Amino acid sequence: MLIILGGLPGSGKTSLARALARRIQAVHLRVDSIEQGMIAAGMPGDSIGAAGYAAAQRLATENLRLGHIVVADSVNPVQASRIGWRRAATEAGVPAIEIEVICSDTAEQRRRVEMRQADIPGHRLPSWQDVLARPYEPWAADLMIDTARQLPEAAADTIVERLSAG
Repeated sequence: MLIILGGLPGSGKTSLARALARRIQAVHLRVDSIEQGMIAAGMPGDSIGAAGYAAAQRLATENLRLGHIVVADSVNPVQASRIGWRRAATEAGVPAIEIEVICSDTAEQRRRVEMRQADIPGHRLPSWQDVLARPYEPWAADLMIDTARQLPEAAADTIVERLSAG
């Protein structure tokens, strides 16, 4: 199965993705890590565009074909990126679930964005103004998780319960 997480920076998706991947022993694919690897290899950051997503989606397909559950962790801001994730699951012949991660407490989300430290060497984190200005298309995800109301471990439990229910 491919578990597709998306949401704006500071929503808590990476914390949730890590908790969920640990809980269900899944592969965690983080687009930020892939994009930072591309930058470290010499690709200009402003030219990456959809390449990080394409690489992550290819890695997802390969891991799904090996029988692994994959947790995809990215902002996933537009329909094109969401279609790419679903295509990865289809190519591997497995189901996918789309989960939008939000933080309904704007002050808390801003605090997260402004206080967090980069956990990927060289990664430039967005400012709060960057988050507010970022394009983000409406999403009819299968499930919405609000991290203002649940800690990552509890949110992971909610997802596992949803997956178990079918």
